[in-house]
Amino acid sequence: MTKGTDVALRIAMRLAVLEEEMAPTTREVAAAVNVPYSHAAKIVTRLQHLGVVETRRGRGGGLVLTSAGRTESLGRLVRMLEGEGDVVGCEDDPPCPLRSACRLRAALREAQEAFYAALDPITIEDLTTAPTGALLLGLPTGLPAMAD
Repeated sequence: MTKGTDVALRIAMRLAVLEEEMAPTTREVAAAVNVPYSHAAKIVTRLQHLGVVETRRGRGGGLVLTSAGRTESLGRLVRMLEGEGDVVGCEDDPPCPLRSACRLRAALREAQEAFYAALDPITIEDLTTAPTGALLLGLPTGLPAMAD
């Protein structure tokens, strides 16, 4: 799993435990999950495009996890964040000389699908039950995000 997917899931989990009226800014969420603001901003934009996060402008604005974001299958969400592709770079430049008859590629693809399948029945809301929810609520807010 990429660092971006990891951060996206942490941001979604943080938003899942907050009331809508507490909609934090991207900067506040970045500080809470301890990632650089610029990285969090890119990820929030991606989550918004996926329909997981809603951004509200103006006074009282901020980030809100959508109802779809709360109930989306974690496996599906990770698939969307990770994108299509193999675990290994068989077609990279230069391409792997074993690619035409390699059994590793198929085995890794099968393992990847088993990984996603294990995540399919879980939702972001499921990830925020005790004891994680209390920990997420206790994360500091309003602090400067990690330096870029």
